Order: sequence, then C-alpha cells, then structure tokens
Amino acid sequence: MTTSTALLLADLTGVAVFAASGASAAVVKRLDLFGVAFVGFVAALGGGIFRDLVIDEVPPLAFADWRYAATAAVTAAAVFWLHPQFARLRTTVLVLDAAGLGLFTVTGTLKALDAQVPPVGACLIGMLTAIGGGLARDLLTGEIPVVLRREIYAVAALGGSIAVAALHASGHAGAAGLTAAAVFVFALRLTALRRRWSAPVATLRPPRAGAPRP
Repeated sequence: MTTSTALLLADLTGVAVFAASGASAAVVKRLDLFGVAFVGFVAALGGGIFRDLVIDEVPPLAFADWRYAATAAVTAAAVFWLHPQFARLRTTVLVLDAAGLGLFTVTGTLKALDAQVPPVGACLIGMLTAIGGGLARDLLTGEIPVVLRREIYAVAALGGSIAVAALHASGHAGAAGLTAAAVFVFALRLTALRRRWSAPVATLRPPRAGAPRP
C-alpha cells in the first residue's frame, strides 16, 4: 500500500468517524433526516476544507472527490436509521469524536508537511483540522464547543500533531508511527475524559469589601 493510498484511507476513515459523531449528536437533539445528514457532513468535512484552503489545495477534496461527500452522507444516514441500536448515544459520540480527533490530527499534519508548510505551521494546521469538525458540530447543535471548555481536547490534538512532525523529521512517518500518533491522541482524549483532567482556568476572586465597582 502506497503512502497516498494509506493517507486516503485514513482520511476517509476520519470522515466516517466524524460524520457518525456529528450525526449522533444531531439525533440526540432530535433533528430530522436532513438535519442529521447536514450536521454529519459539516462535522466530517469542515476541518478538511479548512486544511485544504490553507495549504492552497483547491478545490478542497471534500468537493473535488465524491468519495468524501458520499462517505459522510452514507454514514450520517446510517446513524439516523440505526441509532436505536446504540445503547448510550452520549458515550458513542465521545468515543467517535476522540477517534476522529486522532485520525484528523495525523492526516491534517501530514498533508501540511507534504505541502512544504514549516513544522510549526503544520502542527497548527493539524490541530485546527482535527478540532474544526467538532467545533462546527457543537455550534450547529447548540452546545458550547468542546474546544472552549476546560477539557483536554485541542491540547491532545496539538500533542499528536507535534508527534507527527517529529516522526516526519526523523524519517519514521510510516504506517506504524502514524497509527501510534493517532492512538496517542485518542487515548489521551479518552483518559482525560475518564479522569476529568482539565486545563487551568483563571481564578476569579470576589471584590474586597468597600472596593469601588467598575
């Protein structure tokens, strides 16, 4: 299997996973079939469209290659019709989202590096590719985006993109290394959820007695 074929398969897998995540979230909000398909489509392809526009690959693969749109639409429709089979949709959404986060982190960073983007920029593009779909999904379903909460989400994607850049620089960006990087992001995200890890937030102190109000 060539690198381009492996990258395509990983990209389509990420599309399917994020489409399922978006569709599951839309089902929870009781949207109709079109709404479920639309949220699944945007969740699956939003990050990839951003990535392709940034690296000047136009038209984006989401529009140039029918397999991307077809994968997202079929997956979202399948989730709509088969959602009663899911025992716990919330858990399903979280697991699928973590899997998509890992896959899109790897493919986004690698495509940016292959487009001759410097490592720092490639890491940022990889992170934004990974979180873009989840951000769009949460906004469309009326939720506070996960990336804006205290949870470890964007940090996990950034860590994975740095790992991909390091593997690429050392010449070890093969299937095994990239799979390990995706699994690292996936495991870190799920572990953070299970152990309730969170990023630090500013401490708001109550005003002192007698202090003038702004």
